[in-house]
Amino acid sequence: MSTVQLSHAVKRFGAVAALDDVSVDFADGEFFGLLGPSGSGKTTLLRAVAGFVDLDAGEIRMDGAPVGDRPVHRREIGMVFQSYALFPHLTVRDNIGFGLAVRGRPRSEIDAEVKRMLALVQLSGLEARKPRQLSGGQQQRVALARALVTRPRVLLLDEPLGALDKRLRQEMQVELKRIQRTVGITTIFVTHDQEEALTLSDRIAILNEGRILQVGPPAEVYERPATSFAARFLGDANLLEGRVVAGGVEVAGVGVVRTAGRLPAVGELARLAIRPEKFAIGGANGTVVPPLNRIRGVVRHVVYSGTSITYQVEAGQEAISIIDMQEIRPRILTVFQQNRTAEPLAIGTAIELSWAPANTIVLAS
Repeated sequence: MSTVQLSHAVKRFGAVAALDDVSVDFADGEFFGLLGPSGSGKTTLLRAVAGFVDLDAGEIRMDGAPVGDRPVHRREIGMVFQSYALFPHLTVRDNIGFGLAVRGRPRSEIDAEVKRMLALVQLSGLEARKPRQLSGGQQQRVALARALVTRPRVLLLDEPLGALDKRLRQEMQVELKRIQRTVGITTIFVTHDQEEALTLSDRIAILNEGRILQVGPPAEVYERPATSFAARFLGDANLLEGRVVAGGVEVAGVGVVRTAGRLPAVGELARLAIRPEKFAIGGANGTVVPPLNRIRGVVRHVVYSGTSITYQVEAGQEAISIIDMQEIRPRILTVFQQNRTAEPLAIGTAIELSWAPANTIVLAS
């Protein structure tokens, strides 16, 4: 298939930098997720690769060749939009074959390619239906088949599963991964859904305010986020701040927190993160074994989700900076536990949380 490279890409809309000196490579055949909040620049990046947006500066290359002056129809790009953009008056067969028809391909070739695509997306037998006669998942597959039938070099997906309900979205994640692996096409997709990014991606880029904050395999970005923004955007994270001392980081009201990560010099400030599921609960329903980090707290809120339970635990106090002032507030930690007990802990229960030093993430900022 193809590789895609962005080098120092810049795109401004008035005073807003949608892309601010973005450089990133997309490897041949990989499934690459662009993850970020609304306005982070992820859709602008996707549309720039497609050719719908012209860069103000920087360069886009496909297989090493610049494509900045190449029009959309000559970039050999397949694209699926969140709305699917199917033609309501056309059948499934004609929707899928539309790209080949406008290219003037003979009917026999169109029929053969449409048949191949229907088998790939598991919609054989539905070719005579109109889009309104299909479920949301089936419409998504038709849109994907239409994008793939012209054998593009790169597939772009803009929130491809955003219009589906949770159950169907999870099913389609599996299907989308299967189809991408079968075809072997380089795929770049935009999402704000953390679970979707973790499930589908070979690599993830986290964007914010037009810049890429971190790129890496999903497990690496999740387990070792570089910044507090990355830690909180990809999953939940409990943030602690303190000063580096011999043996760890001194956190007010907690004590010395040990970490396996590299710390700044003694005396400097350090920001730490702990994922909610890394905590073990002792005191009320378990024991704590040294040399784990430990902190005492009280359960203040419980969210029961069937297979899991999320606790909000008050653990001492912390100073919150507000403009030029500091306000002392209760420190609230989020703790995630699989539902292995008959009943969740009651509000007001005193507990002790523990976690391994290796699960204390040292943040760059």
